[in-house]
Amino acid sequence: MATNWNPESWKSHEAKHLPVYPDAAKLAEVEGTLSNFPPLVFAGEARALKADLAEVAAGKGFLLQGGDCAESFAEFHPNTIRDTFRVLLQMAVVLTFASKQPVVKVGRMAGQFAKPRSSPVEVVDGVELPSYLGDNINGIEFTPEQRIPDPDRMLKAYSQSAATLNLLRAFSSGGYANLRQVHKWTLDFMGRSPWADKFSEMADRIGEALDFMEACGVNPSSVPQLQGTSFYTSHEALLLPYEQAMTRQDSLTGDWYDCSAHMLWIGDRTRFEGSAHVEFLRGVGNPLGMKCGPSLTPDVLLRTLDLLNPAREAGRITLISRFGHDKVEAGLAPLVRAVAREGHPVVWSCDPMHGNVIKSDSGYKTRPFDRILAEVRGFFAVHRAEGTHAGGIHIEMTGKDVTECIGGGVAITDEALADRYHTHCDPRLNAAQSLELAFLLAEELNREAAVRTRRAA
Repeated sequence: MATNWNPESWKSHEAKHLPVYPDAAKLAEVEGTLSNFPPLVFAGEARALKADLAEVAAGKGFLLQGGDCAESFAEFHPNTIRDTFRVLLQMAVVLTFASKQPVVKVGRMAGQFAKPRSSPVEVVDGVELPSYLGDNINGIEFTPEQRIPDPDRMLKAYSQSAATLNLLRAFSSGGYANLRQVHKWTLDFMGRSPWADKFSEMADRIGEALDFMEACGVNPSSVPQLQGTSFYTSHEALLLPYEQAMTRQDSLTGDWYDCSAHMLWIGDRTRFEGSAHVEFLRGVGNPLGMKCGPSLTPDVLLRTLDLLNPAREAGRITLISRFGHDKVEAGLAPLVRAVAREGHPVVWSCDPMHGNVIKSDSGYKTRPFDRILAEVRGFFAVHRAEGTHAGGIHIEMTGKDVTECIGGGVAITDEALADRYHTHCDPRLNAAQSLELAFLLAEELNREAAVRTRRAA
C-alpha cells in the first residue's frame, strides 16, 4: 500500500484540467451518493488484468486497447457497444492467429467521458463559452446553460457505465465471443473492404482448426478459452472527484482500488511532477497507463515510475507513447533505453492517434491513416533496435461506419469526411481501418519474433 496516501491526498497537489463546479454543496452530495453505489469493477478483476499485463511486459503477449475518443449520453445504444466489441474481437483474432501470442483486450469503454482540452474556452461567431469537457461534466451544445459543470452528470455517467459493463460481460462470456462465431463478427458494411476478405479467409482456417480439435475431442463446451474471452475496461482518470468517489478498500487485501474501471491512465497533460492525478493514482492498486509524449524527458519518466511503481511490480505500468509519425523514432528511443537501463518492468504501447491530428482542407479535424501506420511502424522499429518488446496498441476507434480519418483500404477522402463525421471530440478509425491496422500489427509482431529468434540463435 502506498505510504502517506489516502483517497483525498490528491487535493493538496496541483490539479489541472478539472472543472470548477459552481455549487460545492451539490458536488459534495453527488460524491457522497457515488461513494455508496456498488463498485463497477472488482479488485480481483483488476488483479487478473495486472497478471495478464505482466505476461505482456515479459514479451509473452500483446495489449489491444481501443474504443471511443469520448463516450456520449446521446449516442448510448447497445448496438454501438456491440459493434465496437465485435471489431475488437476481430482485431484480437487477427493478432492472435498471425502472431501466435495471447492478446489482452481492454476497451476504452464504460467510463471514457471526460476530456482534457487545449483551451478552457471556445469561441463561435464571436461568442465565448467554457469548453466542452465531456458528457460527465457539461453539455456539448453551445449554450451558456449547457456549458456549466453539473455534478448530476456523474450519476448519469455511472449509470451508463454500469449498463455498458453489464452488456460487455454478457458478450464476452455468454457465447458471443465463442470462436465458432468468428465469421459472424464481420459487420455488414465491411463487405466492400479488401480486409474483410482477408479476415474471412483467416476465419475459414480457424474453423478448420476447430473442426480438427473437435475430432480429437476438444471443443468449446470443454475448453472455456474457446467459448468466451476476458475483456477489461479502461478510461483516463481525469475527473478526480468521480474517481475518488469510486475508490474502495479491498476486503481481502486492504489495498485501495479505483472501482470505476479495471485500468486507468494518466494523460499527457496531467502527468507532470507534483500532479494531483499522479498523486491519486499512485495509491490505487489498479494497473495504470501513462501517456508519454515529446515533452517527457527520461529523468522525469524514471522519477514518475519510481513514484507510481516503487515495488517494480510487473503488469502495474503501461507506457503509452504518443509522438506523431515524424517524431516517434527520435523521441521514443531515449525513453525506452532509460527504462530498460533502470530495469522497470513496463508494457510499451503505441498511441498513433493523438500525435497525428491535422485540419483538413474541408475544415474537419482528421487523422491521415498513412500517418497512423507510419507511427506504428516507427514504434516497432525502435523496439527492434533496442531489443525490447513492442507490447501494445492504444487507438480511438468505433464499430460504426464513420468517415473521420482519411485514407485506408476504403480510401476515405477529404471530401468524404462530411458524410458520416459523428465524433464528439477527436476523429476515430472506423471498423475497416481498424481491421487493416490489425493486419499491419500482425506483420510487425512477426518481424519482431523473427529478430528475437535470430538473436537467440
